[in-house]
Formats: sequence, C-alpha cells, structure tokens
Amino acid sequence: MWRSLILVLIVEAFFCTAEMDAKVGRSYTDAITFDLTKVPFSRFGSYMAFSHVVDGSMGDGFYLRSVHRGVTPEVLRLDLVRDGKAVTFRATASPTVLRLEADDGIVEICISEPYLLRLRGRGIGLRLSKPPDAAGFAFRRDKTHWEFNSAQQDIRFMLTSLRGSLEVKHEWNGTFARTMVAEFLPTYGSRDFQAAIEEFRSGWHERPYSDSFDDVVNGVKREYQEWLDTMPAVPEEFQASADLAAYVDWSAIVMPEGNLRRPAMLMSKNWMNAVWSWDHCFNAMALVSSDPKLAWDQYMLMIDKQNSDGALPDILTDRQITWAYTKPPVHGWALAWLMQHSDSIDTERLGQVYVPLADWTNWYFRFRDDDRDGLPQYDHGNDSGWDNSTVFRLGPAIETPDLAAELVLQMQALATIAQRLGHDRESAEWKTRADELLHKLLTSYWHEGHFVALRSGDHAVIESDSLLLYIPIILGKQLPESVLSKLIADLKKSGEFLTANGLASERLGSPYYEEDGYWRGPIWASSTFMIVDGLESSGQTEFARELKLRYCRMAAKNGLTENYNAVSGLGLRDGAYTWSASVFLIFAHDLLR
Repeated sequence: MWRSLILVLIVEAFFCTAEMDAKVGRSYTDAITFDLTKVPFSRFGSYMAFSHVVDGSMGDGFYLRSVHRGVTPEVLRLDLVRDGKAVTFRATASPTVLRLEADDGIVEICISEPYLLRLRGRGIGLRLSKPPDAAGFAFRRDKTHWEFNSAQQDIRFMLTSLRGSLEVKHEWNGTFARTMVAEFLPTYGSRDFQAAIEEFRSGWHERPYSDSFDDVVNGVKREYQEWLDTMPAVPEEFQASADLAAYVDWSAIVMPEGNLRRPAMLMSKNWMNAVWSWDHCFNAMALVSSDPKLAWDQYMLMIDKQNSDGALPDILTDRQITWAYTKPPVHGWALAWLMQHSDSIDTERLGQVYVPLADWTNWYFRFRDDDRDGLPQYDHGNDSGWDNSTVFRLGPAIETPDLAAELVLQMQALATIAQRLGHDRESAEWKTRADELLHKLLTSYWHEGHFVALRSGDHAVIESDSLLLYIPIILGKQLPESVLSKLIADLKKSGEFLTANGLASERLGSPYYEEDGYWRGPIWASSTFMIVDGLESSGQTEFARELKLRYCRMAAKNGLTENYNAVSGLGLRDGAYTWSASVFLIFAHDLLR
C-alpha cells in the first residue's frame, strides 16, 4: 500500500512540476512574431489594427484599419518615404511593436493605449494616405496638429508631430478630400521623428505625451506579460502556438463602447470583427481559469442585449446589432461547463443569468415550433451556426437533433440554477421539461441506426452526411447505450468523418463534401470541442484525448484559422480566429495533464 501511495505522490509531483516549469518559461520576448497577412497587429482594448492587405483599396500594402461597426475598411495606407518617394520595406510585428524597415531606415509603431498610437522613425519618413473612395477630410489645428476626420467610419484621428515635421496635402472636391496624404518626416539635419496618432469621437483633449517611446513600449510589455502570466501551461510541443493563441485572444479584445457594455473579445480583427451568439461562449470557457471576470463578461455579452421576446441577437459590435438570424442555444451547455471548471460562477452570477436563460429557452418553444410538436426548428442554416450544412440544403424550416440536445442541456442547467437559488418548484419543472424533450429527441430523430433531421410540418427525413447530426453526443450517458455506442463507432471510423487532423464537418464520401466548403467539409474548433466534451461525458477519454492531440498538432502547424482543410490540415478563411485560439489553449492544457 505504501509503495502505491508513494508512486501516486511521485506522479502528482511530476505533473505539478511539469506544469510549473511550463509556466515559468513564459516571459515576453520580441522573438514572438507573426505573419501580418494572417494575424493583425493590435492590442487589448483597441479598435485599431494594422494588416498587410494583398487586395487593399490602394493595392497590396500595409494599412491602418478600424474594427468599428463590424466591417474592416482600410483607414490609411502606410508607406516609408525618402526624398518624397516611397521605398520598399519589410514589416515585422511582435505583440507590442510593429516595425517597418527599409535598407537604411526604420519606423516603429506601438499602440501604447487602446486609442493611442506612438510612432518613432529613424533615417526615413512615414506617409499615411487616405483611400480615394473613402469619405473623409483633414485640416490643420495648429503648427503640430492635424485632424483627420474618417467620416466613413465616424471616427477622428489627431495627428501630432512630437519631433520632426508633419506635412499634409489634400485635394478638396467640395465636400470631402479626394486625396489626403500626411507625412511624418525627420527635420533637415536630423535623422529621426516622433509622433502620436489618437483616435477620438467628438472632442480631442490635448495631452503632453511626456513618456518616451521606449517607456510606452515597456508599459505595453508589462501589460502583455500580466496576460501571459495567467495563460494555462501547455506541453513544450505546443508552446510556440500557445504564445500565438495568447496574443490572438489578447489583441482581439476591444473596450466597452456603444452596444458593447463590457470588454469584448471579437472573433477576429481581420474581417470577422464582431461577436456572434455562440462563439463568445467558447472564449469565455478559455478565460474562466485565468480571468474569471473577463470570462463572465464574454458569456454575458449577448445576454446584455436580449430582446423582450427572449431572443439573443445574431451579431453584435459596438455600433451594430443583427437580428436576421439567431445562433444555437449552447449557452446552457457552456454555463454548465463553466460551473464545472470554476468556482467563480457564484449565486450572484447565477441570479443574473437565470431569467435571461429561461427566456432564451422559452423563446424556442414560442417562436420556433411552427407545427407545435414540441421540437423547435431552425428557420435557416445560419440559425444553427452551421450556415451551409447539408442539413439545410433543401431550404427552411428544419427540426434537428442538435437543437433538441442543446435545449435539453439548457433546461437541465436551469434546473440546477433554480435549485441553487432556492426555486425548488421551478427546478422540478425544468427537469420534467428536459426529460420530455429528451424522450422526443430519441423517438423522433433516431432513425435506422442514426440521427436524422426533419422538415418542420410533414416531418420528411432530410438525408445528410453532416457532422451536425452527431452533436447530440453532448448528452453523453443520458443517451441509451445502443445509441451512444453507434455514434462513437461512426466517429471512430477512419475515412468517414475522422481524418489525421480530426473530425470533418461533412462525411468525406459525401457528394457534397468540399475541401473549402465552410460547413461542408472543414474541421472547426467549435464542433470538435462539443464532440470531445460529449465523448468525455461518455467515458471515451482516450478517443477524446486523441482528437485534442490531432487538433492541436494541426493548429500548431497551420495557424489559428477560422477552420481547416479536413484532409491536409491547411488553415482556411480568417487567419486569426479567437475561438480557434481559445479551444487550442484549452486542449493543449488538457494534454499536459
């Protein structure tokens, strides 16, 4: 017995030491760089981002972009200039500094505060050009200040020369500036310039900019190091990618503004620069151990904007709310996961979420059950989050087993919350409703050894090879053994859904499978995470671990993209997607343990 106890203590000590060692080595370094064609340069809180845009509004080049409004136009093009002419340069970025380097000159840019850029140039000047078709204009405030009004984006920028000179030329067309070019230049006899660019909405408040460029860079480094210090430990194999994932998540957060009542992690600061009403749940999961308050902010973002009917919006930005679609009710499943993994979801927070989550659940039965059969429907593929899944190829409206499974878990979560809040009668009612829906799910959707989708109304079976039909595995051992074992057996068959990289979103042999078919083939972080969670709930820990390993190796090799080619593993679409980064961090940490 003593030998067994000593062995257990040694094993526990080994894993604790490994976890501590992995965390100790995570100090900030400028050696952490990234490809600006895929990963934008930004920072926590900022709506400004810099990217290399191949097909930009002024051609292939580097641009300052704005992520307000959920669109991504280029605000200003960046060029290095000498003697009035643009020169070639190369761009590199670390989490704190963007460097534009020519043969004998360099410009460095730091987003020192969410709304402030600090710039330093040596041996060369920086030109900022407004895209010709973008509404905007510039005018001189005084000798060292020019204001640029980016009317297209409803934002303004104050351009301030701190050392050197600021020259601005603009061609007025009677309403706006047809062209606007601002240049920060070293003064005659000097080789350097320093400048500031501050974003504001209405009135600009003058400030001294007394800290040196090196001081503000070091300040951002300290901020970023504080973020890194909270990140989960991961195996050495995945450390470099975990560092990138940490940056992707950190830099994708914007300040509370407009519709966003809390700091919000956008899905990306490329072009998916908004919050969708299920993506935010996965980001909350990744943060709950490192920053419980920020995690709760992410979870509550959409609930803050719930309408009087109980619906959650589809898309949310600081200046836009979209109601044309919904997204799946994963919020109860996610909340149960958060409660399991953190003590921070206390009675106060459960009190905040109970009524909104109940209203969101009831909304499906009031407004998305046209045939009144007790099985809610999706009116469109976008409502499911699996936009173009083959489940929806014949049109609306479709009743699907994933929706029923998510609502079962949501009602079970409500039963748990009601009990913790002392609402015993309501708790029993939620449990009864969950049991009834689970029974309907199994009797209506399980057809000849697999789950199917049904057309609302006549209940015609929709033939589909979508992985969406396997999402009910999130119910785990609540499913009958015969159902559960069949789902697991199907998922384990290599060459069906399973590839060397994980689970394809459409069966490989399907006539509708496409390598870059969005939800008709590629691997996604969200579907992988949900199925892995279901496998673990079913006792399939080894298979779940294998899927985590395949996902992490694929992402480590091909980047933290929106989705992945299921066979080759190549990253697809948006090159810096936060739920991909968040799921990577969760999986990689689990693999360490």
